[in-house]
Amino acid sequence: MTNIALAIHGGCGTLPKAEMTHAEWAQARADLAASLRAGWAILARGGTAVDAVEAAVLVMEDSPHFNAGHGAAFNADGEHELDVSIMDGATLAAGALCGVKRVKNPVSAAKALMRRGDPLLLAGAAGDAFAEHEGLDMVENEHFSTERRRKNLSSMKIRELVGTASEASEAEKHGTVGAVARDVQGHLAAATSTGGYTNKPVGRVGDSPIIGAGTYARDGRCAVSGTGKGEYFIRYCVGHEIASLIAYKGLSLKQATDTVLAELTAHRIGAGLVAIDADGAIVAPYNSEGMYRGWVTPDGLVHVATHGDVEMAGQA
Repeated sequence: MTNIALAIHGGCGTLPKAEMTHAEWAQARADLAASLRAGWAILARGGTAVDAVEAAVLVMEDSPHFNAGHGAAFNADGEHELDVSIMDGATLAAGALCGVKRVKNPVSAAKALMRRGDPLLLAGAAGDAFAEHEGLDMVENEHFSTERRRKNLSSMKIRELVGTASEASEAEKHGTVGAVARDVQGHLAAATSTGGYTNKPVGRVGDSPIIGAGTYARDGRCAVSGTGKGEYFIRYCVGHEIASLIAYKGLSLKQATDTVLAELTAHRIGAGLVAIDADGAIVAPYNSEGMYRGWVTPDGLVHVATHGDVEMAGQA
């Protein structure tokens, strides 16, 4: 198991601690730990980084605590439009869907599309039809709804009316889940899945399904999954920029991610990410109040966090 590595995020702009009960925070951390254990189990038995990131994201897509799958944000029409991508650092193969409404676990559909090889990205009903043809679990759009997300939508509608939408917290607006991994063969992979942001325009697509922006993996460089305002991640080509700083300037993973995050911070852009380099080093920087995040250390210990404190959650 030399240098296998796994890290996840469940979105930056974590809720203020007072917004959820102690039990709710505990459950969110338990779901992060479950995500890590699912991905680590694959890596530990010699499985691929691609399968590991899919497994980790699947758990978060099924959790109501994160803005992906069940628990996704509502758009302006009160529906869910889901975006996702996955990338194999060994081959640069990738699969992505945007604006899908009926795929229970979009990350599995993205992997199936990647395996097919062409096209790389499908949008809307075409993405749903592809997933259904592949025999993946399909659901009604209401499956993704939660009461917390309904309250977020109501809050953002009010803010829109009174002109305070720009003052909404990152937690009110955004949220994404993602995973990065290095397998025993040294191959890297990344996956990112999201419901976008609350009250987003119908048809809006963010960075999560855009290779090189919110998701990027390339062997010998790094694997990255980001979270924040997608429009900025696209403009800054965040994932590819980090990989390029490593490849062309010789920066370490920490130096490269710190450089990109500092530029986003200077422009008052809330952002976070998890990344792994070719040797299995992990970083999880963010510039918001918190970020749901976690990783497994080489000794197999699970670490999870929501705000500043990191909690050890037992053995993977």
